Amino acid sequence: MLPRFLADAIDRAARTARLGADETRHLSQVLRLRAGDQVIVFDGAGGEFRARVDRVSRDGADLALVEQTVAAPEPAVPVTLAQAALKGDKMDDVVRDATMMGVAAIEPLVTAHTVAHLKPGASPDRWRRIAVSSAKQCRRAVVPRIGAGVTFDDWLARDAAELRILLVEPGALGADAPTDAKAAAEYAERGPTPPTSATIVVGPEGGWSAEEIRKARAAGYRTLTLGRRTLRADAVPIVAIAVLQHLWRDL
Repeated sequence: MLPRFLADAIDRAARTARLGADETRHLSQVLRLRAGDQVIVFDGAGGEFRARVDRVSRDGADLALVEQTVAAPEPAVPVTLAQAALKGDKMDDVVRDATMMGVAAIEPLVTAHTVAHLKPGASPDRWRRIAVSSAKQCRRAVVPRIGAGVTFDDWLARDAAELRILLVEPGALGADAPTDAKAAAEYAERGPTPPTSATIVVGPEGGWSAEEIRKARAAGYRTLTLGRRTLRADAVPIVAIAVLQHLWRDL
């Protein structure tokens, strides 16, 4: 299997591609590839090609496109994961695994109980690098958009997905638990029509505040749990994405 690289630029007319400094270091210093070697190059937006290395320098590598190839298929339903920022390397794991599961975008959130240090508008460069690495590993030709971080209230105001889900702990449903459980069961049983777009919102290690749950419901979100057990915050999004893709027959 040929190694994969994200191109800084692909010129289909000229049949050339250019790798940036980071990808070039991986190509030349880690994999020890040289002029004449063949690789797979993709543009991060769905285009993928088999290419030949023409020239390698300190500031980049020039490639010649040989033929277009078929990348792993993207999910039919574009899913945005709005994830409250998590501590340590847990957020790294979420970005890596959500990319692998095919999400279209990841938006870090600042919530009432967020412990991880995240300022709205912070640079998402580290998480983008993780997303790129994950896309290369799982053969995606699309790199999800990584947001710079927003507050929970700002996210509620901007989210326009057709289906919007707020995942909560089992005990957070309160008096609405029977209603929500019944709705979820009926949703699965009737074979739901896939939405045109969906957002999954996952809270921090400390969970949602009662006021945040109230605001989300008022904004049109469905509040759902993943069952009776309380899952780790970094496990919740991956389980939720897999369940929804199964329901939509979008695996």
